[in-house]
Amino acid sequence: MSAEKTADDAPILLDISEGIARIRFNRPKVLNAIDEAAVLALNAAVGRVAKDESVRVVVLSGEGRAFLAGGDVGRFHEAGRDAPKVVNAIIDPFHHAMLSLAAMPAPVIASLHGAVAGAGVSVALAADLAIAADDTKFTLAYTRIGTSPDGSATFSLPRVVGLRKAMEIALLSDIIDAPEALRLGLVNKVVPAADLAAETDALARRLAAGPTLAYGRIKHLLRSSFGHSLAEQLNAERDAFVASAGTRDFAEGVAAFVQKRAPTFEGS
Repeated sequence: MSAEKTADDAPILLDISEGIARIRFNRPKVLNAIDEAAVLALNAAVGRVAKDESVRVVVLSGEGRAFLAGGDVGRFHEAGRDAPKVVNAIIDPFHHAMLSLAAMPAPVIASLHGAVAGAGVSVALAADLAIAADDTKFTLAYTRIGTSPDGSATFSLPRVVGLRKAMEIALLSDIIDAPEALRLGLVNKVVPAADLAAETDALARRLAAGPTLAYGRIKHLLRSSFGHSLAEQLNAERDAFVASAGTRDFAEGVAAFVQKRAPTFEGS
């Protein structure tokens, strides 16, 4: 078990305790919009979490009135003709962080409130599970500034809502409220805003007490399934099951089932 936390004025806050890594966007004055410093801090935080074997679940959230309002448009404007250079400096580490989150065995929860726009939608979609406050507003927003999505939104969105609806969401950049996001499958659960922290913590603790290595194999199987034939996927399922059968958690789960008791998983 480890515990680490950045300075309160850092663009990303990281806390690791009791198997739960909490990564918090922390630029509330600009609705947590991402600039060069923020994305480097995010990438560093994700990298530290990925290397920490004590981590069994990751929670992404935002300080202030929003989860994440996308890229820092003010910074893009300030950059002027250098905007492509600035955008590239942000996107590369952002994409590296998204790949790391997808690859780690620990489940990733997005805890959403307020504005979830642009890259905020990308992050929410990239998480394995998402829980939203009832005041959350979603918009992909990229077309509002004349550009296309990043952060894996064009990969995740059609897989979640289907191609036709993804086209509508991406092209029109309309605002989607929390109930509609739930209906579309953009989130798994909507809760009263006052209950978001408690509901998120309960879900995180439930996952932190689970079979982490099995979770990782489930993540990989589901995320890679779209690129596999049925035969390839069956082979992957066999290999994952056999590998899981060699873990302490499998032995504990089987013993608990036979003994008619709740299992106590160690994540190994």
